[in-house]
Amino acid sequence: MLAPVILAASRSDKMRRFVSAAPGTKQVVERFIPGETVDQVVPVVVDAVDKGLEVTLDVVGEDITTPEQAAAARDAYLELIDRLKDLGLGTKAEMSVKLSMFGQALEDGHELALANVRPVVEAAAAIGTTVTLDAEDHTTLDSMFAIHDELRKDFPQTGCVIQAYLFRTEDDAHRLAANGSRVRIVKGAYKEPAEVAYQDKSEIDKAYVRITRILMEGSGYPMIGSHDPRLIAISQELARRAGRKLDEYEFQMLYGIRTEEHVRLAAEGHRMRVYTAYGTDWYGYFMRRLAEKPANLIFFARSTLTKS
Repeated sequence: MLAPVILAASRSDKMRRFVSAAPGTKQVVERFIPGETVDQVVPVVVDAVDKGLEVTLDVVGEDITTPEQAAAARDAYLELIDRLKDLGLGTKAEMSVKLSMFGQALEDGHELALANVRPVVEAAAAIGTTVTLDAEDHTTLDSMFAIHDELRKDFPQTGCVIQAYLFRTEDDAHRLAANGSRVRIVKGAYKEPAEVAYQDKSEIDKAYVRITRILMEGSGYPMIGSHDPRLIAISQELARRAGRKLDEYEFQMLYGIRTEEHVRLAAEGHRMRVYTAYGTDWYGYFMRRLAEKPANLIFFARSTLTKS
């Protein structure tokens, strides 16, 4: 019941100032975001790979209001790729991008976002890795999928994200699975109206399973984005039934959540990728992590009270 309230707060400047000033915020933010700079996140990447994990890196920040800010976001990813080049990790360290950061919501935003994200995808390919386009609220998805289709003409390894709680997603999954794309499936973390999305958790879970089956039975590469033990087990069974080998799909989880499970899945031979966000504009990302799981909110409240 609190999730819609928290998601609404993620867009509030007043709440941003309050949360930023709270005594326990820094401690909780560090649980989900390991640093603000490339220098701080590179050792985290190396440590993860040494443990048999893989990573996808997200430079956080979504409130882009000028073309100059969009260009700065592009350059932040290019800086990251330049640092990854010397590590020689290939696809063990890929990138996730939100097109809102590249100017999607601005005037002529579709063309601007495509122009900004293309050099990032090109640079990633040049060092042997990939980029995944994150899904945002439902009003942005037609543009995201169109950009995804355009990028895949030259870079077919470019991935995208689909969200189980949206009614449209089963159709999207059929199309993407047939096209052989890399597809991450998540439940969805934006506040969406009942006209376009399931509101009941059990209905979202059922949709997640249906969509995962579509992806596993298709010709693409499924990326299972979930921390739910039941959905992870079901995904493993669907992969087995589809005759997929362990390297023909992967699991993805957020940095700082169920870290023991990251290591366990990797030890079993699964590809296990950790979604690792970093940067100074952490507020929107942080609030969605609180909304996704009540335990995260309890941890934040306890930390704040303790510090107070």
